[in-house]
Amino acid sequence: MEDKTKSGLEVKERYFDSKYGAECDSGIIYDGGGTGHRVGIRWYFSKTIFTLDQIVKFAKDLEERYNAIREMTCPDD
Repeated sequence: MEDKTKSGLEVKERYFDSKYGAECDSGIIYDGGGTGHRVGIRWYFSKTIFTLDQIVKFAKDLEERYNAIREMTCPDD
């Protein structure tokens, strides 16, 4: 599964994401103060371990988290 909001972000590292139980590509996003934050770009879920429903739930949770952040940082007036 790929987070399209991070398309074009350079992959810096591949690691095992123990929270989701999948391999993950990550990159670094810098905030306004110059601090780098490691963020997931792609997760590689094994078909033998995960069902499509589990992956869709993960994607929906990710979308909800980004929507909440967007609302806090750029609320609609």
